Amino acid sequence: MAESVAVTRALVTAPLPQIIEKLGLAIAQAQFALDTNSVELAKTMAATEVKIGDETYNLLSLGFMPSFYSFSEATVEAKLSFTMTESTETSVAVGVQAGVNYGVFMAAASIDVSYARKFSVSTEGASSIAARLVSLPAPDVFTQLIKRQYEKPIS
Repeated sequence: MAESVAVTRALVTAPLPQIIEKLGLAIAQAQFALDTNSVELAKTMAATEVKIGDETYNLLSLGFMPSFYSFSEATVEAKLSFTMTESTETSVAVGVQAGVNYGVFMAAASIDVSYARKFSVSTEGASSIAARLVSLPAPDVFTQLIKRQYEKPIS
């Protein structure tokens, strides 16, 4: 029972503001990593050359663009199920025996008493964190700069 009380107390006093803050910071760090990855992919595309006929083009000049991603939502869930039961059982059984033996009256009684008190405590907890990513087009400024940089007629 003490264990269930401790679990319940920990969940009730959970530092919700700190959990939300840590989730926000984790998303910001993950977003930065995604953006950095897209920029590195753009650099790789600029350095990757493809020869078509007598001309050499890099992937950006051919219209390829790196993918950009963004977190559209994040959810934190915590669920607690707490059950406590108590039961008491009492039973009494009485037996009486009587008889006469050689003119002497004899009697005997037996009493069987039982008492049981039972406690049952069950605690269950579950938590989950979910995030949704969406693909975004390359930023407009990036796309315009790429077009200006590699603008040449393809013959």
